[in-house]
Amino acid sequence: MGRLTMRGLMLGLLLFGLVAPWAAAQVPPESVAEVRETLSSFEPVPVPEPSELAVQRYRTGNWLWLFNQFWALLVPFVILVTGFSARIRNVAVRIGRWWYFVIVVYFTAYMLITYAVDWPLSFYQGYIREHAYGLSNQTFGKWQGDSLKMLMVNIVLGAMFLWVPYLLLKKSPKRWWLYTGLLVPVFLCFQTLIAPVFIAPLFNEFGPMKDQELEAKILALAERSGIEGSRVYEVEKSVDTNAVNAYVTGFMDTKRIVLWDTLLEKLDEDEVLFVMAHEMGHFVLNHIVKFIMFVSIIIFVALYLVHRVANWVLARHGDRFGFHELGDIASFPLILLLMGVLSLLVTPMLMGLSRHNEREADQFGIELTQDSRAAATAFVTLQQENLGVPWHHPVLRYWRGSHPSIAERITFFNEYRPWETGEPMAFDHLFEPEADD
Repeated sequence: MGRLTMRGLMLGLLLFGLVAPWAAAQVPPESVAEVRETLSSFEPVPVPEPSELAVQRYRTGNWLWLFNQFWALLVPFVILVTGFSARIRNVAVRIGRWWYFVIVVYFTAYMLITYAVDWPLSFYQGYIREHAYGLSNQTFGKWQGDSLKMLMVNIVLGAMFLWVPYLLLKKSPKRWWLYTGLLVPVFLCFQTLIAPVFIAPLFNEFGPMKDQELEAKILALAERSGIEGSRVYEVEKSVDTNAVNAYVTGFMDTKRIVLWDTLLEKLDEDEVLFVMAHEMGHFVLNHIVKFIMFVSIIIFVALYLVHRVANWVLARHGDRFGFHELGDIASFPLILLLMGVLSLLVTPMLMGLSRHNEREADQFGIELTQDSRAAATAFVTLQQENLGVPWHHPVLRYWRGSHPSIAERITFFNEYRPWETGEPMAFDHLFEPEADD
């Protein structure tokens, strides 16, 4: 794509994101409070119609996602085929001299260069577009500071671990993919272990819940679900966003449930308790461990394919790239490019597993709380506060649908009431008896 065409496309996306949201923002969404007030506890909660603004954001978001996939492949491709990666390697050799430091210097330079190249798109997506849709509270200083912090985190992690596969490539060119693949679960577990303690607090302030009475009810739910020593954190996300969310993170002793302060502000108590029960389901059902193992298997296979394909590519185009061996650090964009293509192919499997885990957590949460109305109205709030839509694109859902659609979830909550009909519940055996008052 020519420079003029690329600039025109970027400018078009930028102008569309700036002008269109404010033009459509005159259409207010249906009030969540009205849904709560007009329904009895026995009436099904209707799936809300999305606002025009939400539909617009979803549709333009799909086009932006497609552009991101193209951009993520284009950048390493250009760096590779122009021989720029080999020139970065040459500079790293002169500066680093020793093998490990050559890798660190190369990786640092690569990250700084790609950060600069990606910055306009990142600024549009993470700052301009989010402000245009009324979802962000961030100052430019906070956004830029967080962006630089993430860059430094990535550089540090790269310096810590990137040398391992390149050492294996050096020592065992034919089996490096096997040994690296066997180490992937260790790397993923380590990253999941340290993220809540050392990485997440760099960006937001985490602390105990301010509402002690609500925290006591959440901990009582945790005890009923068999979770001991639970950690529930309230994070100050209102400095960044108006959206609402909660999530489970960590591994082993760093596992924790995190609530955004915006969620606590916009959901009522019963809805918060369902959200917490859903997150507890991820703990009890070992979804984090299962996902790590599944991803590890996929990466293992991907590394083997990279090994086979990369050597074939280097045999034909090594002269143009400026290197002929995969063990050369200049091969980094080639590996990224091949992994990016393979990622697009396997993403539907990862999204399918994620949707399955979310359905299980929904079922766990609704069986634990037995409050279908609160579960359904919680998703009405999530849709409207996050400018969501209740359905997925029938094709893109396989690449972007990490969760069941809101319509699917609300319909499930309306219909699934086994405690009322005497039908068996899937996870009842995991619950402790409710304590007597």
